[in-house]
Amino acid sequence: MKKIRIVVVDDSAFSRRSITKMLEGLDSVEVVGYAINGEDGIQKVIALKPDLVTLDLEMPKMDGFTLLRILTTRFSLPVIVISALSGADKVFKALELGALDFVAKPSSSASIDLLSIKEDLQKKVLQVLSLNNTASRPAPAIGAGSQERSETSKAPSGRAGVGINHAIDLVAIGSSTGGPPALQQIFSAFKQKYPFAIVVSQHMPPGFTKAFADRLDRSCLFDVKEAEDGDLVLPGSILIAPGGKNMTFEVCGGQVTARIVEPSASDRYVPSVDVMLQSCAGIYRKRVTAIILTGMGNDGSAGVRIIKEQGGCVIAESEETAIVYGMPREAVATGVVDSCVPLDKVAAEILIQGGFS
Repeated sequence: MKKIRIVVVDDSAFSRRSITKMLEGLDSVEVVGYAINGEDGIQKVIALKPDLVTLDLEMPKMDGFTLLRILTTRFSLPVIVISALSGADKVFKALELGALDFVAKPSSSASIDLLSIKEDLQKKVLQVLSLNNTASRPAPAIGAGSQERSETSKAPSGRAGVGINHAIDLVAIGSSTGGPPALQQIFSAFKQKYPFAIVVSQHMPPGFTKAFADRLDRSCLFDVKEAEDGDLVLPGSILIAPGGKNMTFEVCGGQVTARIVEPSASDRYVPSVDVMLQSCAGIYRKRVTAIILTGMGNDGSAGVRIIKEQGGCVIAESEETAIVYGMPREAVATGVVDSCVPLDKVAAEILIQGGFS
């Protein structure tokens, strides 16, 4: 197998050495060079033609944001940002500018602390390698095996009497790599508050989801917050599952309440989309719409089956816009997806499926 070639961009010599050592622990990776700032990074990319760049955002001369714009637009290179929790808002700006993913760097510069990112960094680099190797694979047909599918292999959207046309009380969204800017685009598209609640499980480490929720709250009409245990699930609100935890639901005094729980040993992805969907399906039944957005892996595929068994609606982001067509692909492969649409059509599809349009 051809090795993935990486350039490490970081102004700290210690960080460069540590990140290089972590990456070279993977047989499929070769660190072909490093850069100490943005200007140096451009020169190294031109000379070494890497497959991937790891990028620190805080650097002298040309900063990480300027370099990121150049790498993603001029060179179409995947970039993984490595940034400290203190720069959480900058991380989300970087994702909006085209960074593929990020790794949370500890605030301490001690070697033992920096090494704590090894597993997460290696996993995300391997995801990029997997993307390169699977890019040419055809996507499965929407709703494979069903007799009620459109001629274009897309699931019916409910416009012709097929699918779910009743009102909804809840929209439950699962996403991973590429999810933050996708969620922002969907929520910004709503021109008013609608009488349904939205809950989100976005794969993210602890400490980043509050900054993410605050950023979303500033850019959309719904009230957005990082979920806390005991929060009510109310129309016009968006609850973001906290990083490193799972979000479930229960009925207390006639109102649906969010419960924030520790993940189990079997939860490969956290916050777990499957756990969230399974929990809300039993409460909302046919009055929930589940949405699976961009992301690596199969989280959500078990949950959408249960949503459909309870009479709910399932929407998946289409391959043409998904940064990573992993989670949507797996959802589609279940055969229960009602509609598969590009990202810029998701908000409108929610309204159509919910009977608001």
